Amino acid sequence: MLRQGGVHPVLARVFASRGLLDVRELSSELSALIAPAGLRHIDQAAVYLADAIAAHKKMTIVADYDCDGATACAVALRGLRAMGAQVDFIVPNRFEYGYGLTPEIVELTAREKNPDIIITVDNGIASIDGVAEANRRGIDVVITDHHLPAATLPAARVIVNPNQPECGFPSKHLAGVGVVFYVLLALRAELRRRGVFDAATQPKLDHLLDLVALGTVADVVKLDANNRILVAQGIKRMRAGRMHPGVAALFRVAGRESRTASPFDLGFALGPRLNAAGRLDDMSLGIECLVTDDEGRAWAIAQQLNEINLKRREIEAEMQDTALLHLDDFQPTASSTIAVFDAGWHQGVIGIVASRLKEKFFRPTITFAPGQDGWIKGSGRSIPGFHLRDALDLVSKQVPGLIDKFGGHAMAAGLTMRAEAFDSFAAAFEAVGKAWLTEAQLERIVETDGPLEDAYYTNDFIELMAGQVWGQGFAPPVFCDEFRVVSQRILKDRHLKLLLEKNGKRYDAIWFGHTDAMGERARVAFRLDANEYNGVTKVQLLVEHAEPA
Repeated sequence: MLRQGGVHPVLARVFASRGLLDVRELSSELSALIAPAGLRHIDQAAVYLADAIAAHKKMTIVADYDCDGATACAVALRGLRAMGAQVDFIVPNRFEYGYGLTPEIVELTAREKNPDIIITVDNGIASIDGVAEANRRGIDVVITDHHLPAATLPAARVIVNPNQPECGFPSKHLAGVGVVFYVLLALRAELRRRGVFDAATQPKLDHLLDLVALGTVADVVKLDANNRILVAQGIKRMRAGRMHPGVAALFRVAGRESRTASPFDLGFALGPRLNAAGRLDDMSLGIECLVTDDEGRAWAIAQQLNEINLKRREIEAEMQDTALLHLDDFQPTASSTIAVFDAGWHQGVIGIVASRLKEKFFRPTITFAPGQDGWIKGSGRSIPGFHLRDALDLVSKQVPGLIDKFGGHAMAAGLTMRAEAFDSFAAAFEAVGKAWLTEAQLERIVETDGPLEDAYYTNDFIELMAGQVWGQGFAPPVFCDEFRVVSQRILKDRHLKLLLEKNGKRYDAIWFGHTDAMGERARVAFRLDANEYNGVTKVQLLVEHAEPA
């Protein structure tokens, strides 16, 4: 059916295997976005915020300290200001205050900003105590979040979250920045209804889509049809040079070309540089990068963020070495999970280390670093089929009092507990792993799109694929075929450079981070890449996995 709808035959096969059944789901036009009305309480939020703007109420945004939180904060600030709001922001320093709208943050916000209203972005759904404290002080709270709620919701003025109970919004995968963007759409419509703006004078919200795309990709939410529209529109703006100075500066400092911007750039080049600020330092630097309209200031901040990211990489490499020492006697066959703690670790970087260990051992992994006063903080990453937040929920019910606080999603979660509880936690977490995970689930599987016809090993076909938005939950195509290995050599001590042959045609290939020699014939899983060298663009295969044929 997709082929009949005019889709390229290979792409039709690739899309169909990812569950895409209708040509309309490929639309990347803004008109195809799901309407805001489907989000529970969004009309209430729009009316409340419109009233607050009319009454000149003071608002303060409380942001999370990752890339999604920073972009959500920048989108909220820019959007609300454009609609006439008096609004400022505050980002909790993660080392002093931890995550979310805590009572301490409410106190700090009241002291420093004295707002009438607190708006949370990318956090707040678990902040029962914080909202209670705000209510006690006579501050209204508007929560915009996408994290999974617990059994009880905070007593906020309004909550907009596609994952809250009874919300019928079809896309449950909006990132925090996506939720905020939707709230702005609804608020603008409300202000039009009131005659504050008309279609000609209303603020243009599509200017914010570069930020929405960046936060959505960096937060690794599933790129369903709705998120793909948001990302495609943001990337289109970047490629056309229509982006905020901070986004342009991040491209430049990362050495990437915005003319050919891709989700890969956002997730692996821009995102980590913004995230580094929140990991090691203070995310207000990252937010300032995104809210300034001064190109010189944006460039100066982007360079600072780049330095912080280099430091983050050093710390991460040391922590990873230590982690592997801790896991020296780790027997993958005997364990379903990994929990590891080191008193010398940096709590801003444990999430990345958990991610690397999960990649290496393919086990749900939680790494812990010391907090204050005998508390430790854990950050976890999971594998498909093991819902991390639900696993922590089960541990907290099986061993009451063990975990102080926890929250998150299926694939990533965080928690706080006493240092002396670590061993009991590791045992309880492993018990859940043993109960939930089968041997088959602990085997790493490389899913491929099968062979690629010879006619499509071309730059034209690569360009066609680059026109699509690939990412989390909509994986870029990985083809698989048998090749003769004509030659191989090790490049820069770290990578394997190959010349492969199939049906009399030869292809350059590279296997990054791999140095073990291959046999004469190999079954190779690969992605296609256009490699530019000395002004000539040639097709190259990026090897994802290979085994003897």
